Amino acid sequence: MGLYRNVDRVMADLQASGLGPDDPLSVADLTPFDQYHYEGTEAVDDAATALGVSPGFRLLDIGSGLGGPARYIADRWGASVTALELQPDLNETAEALTNRCGLSEVVTHLNGDILAGVVPAGSFDGIVSMLCFLHIENRAELFGHCARALVPDGQLFIDDYFALAPLTDVEQASLADKVLCPYVPDLKTYVADLEAAGFVDVEATDKTSDWKAFVNDRFDAFSQRRPELVDRYDEATVNGLDEFYESVASIFSAGRLGGIRLTARRGQG
Repeated sequence: MGLYRNVDRVMADLQASGLGPDDPLSVADLTPFDQYHYEGTEAVDDAATALGVSPGFRLLDIGSGLGGPARYIADRWGASVTALELQPDLNETAEALTNRCGLSEVVTHLNGDILAGVVPAGSFDGIVSMLCFLHIENRAELFGHCARALVPDGQLFIDDYFALAPLTDVEQASLADKVLCPYVPDLKTYVADLEAAGFVDVEATDKTSDWKAFVNDRFDAFSQRRPELVDRYDEATVNGLDEFYESVASIFSAGRLGGIRLTARRGQG
């Protein structure tokens, strides 16, 4: 999808900020460009707080993208983070950025599929996933692997989509094509799937209003910067981003797609 194409555009963003390809970086240098989820580092702070992250905490970030949340949590909260990313070019770029930040001792990048069992059992105190699970239709298998990766009482934090009402065929097709989102459960089904995988104390916060405002503001800001960004990237990249941002904003505005934040704990069983 448009958001995940031409991932090297982050290098053009850094160059526009006066940072060359070999310059060392700080996490603060990258945060305007490496947070692909909604609400930036504010959402990452919410995740770290909910999970109880502290120095030495072992965290798995599923669908880690360019590694922004992983680096931020390791740098600010002192966690040891494994950043799991399916897309090879995203993973490679993320690892290079982590090295330039001097964080390779505390952030490990892993290219692989959570459904393929690439994560050792009982290895993590917490899992965070921000707008990644929407790409994965088989929730029973997904949540089973999440539970397996956690220690007993380990915590799970998810930002994801859910259905406020049945989506239209057009909305479902747009999500599948433009967002690579093949499946959107309602909240009752989402919670039931987590509980079936052995999670307890499931709590949900409706983020629909916040995220609707966020995606509309993002699209408006992007549209205003379009000429600048065509010069910075290229027209094909900007067209892909424009189509992606517009599609998401349009679906949220229709009122049937919702945003949800869920926390849960792996049971003792």
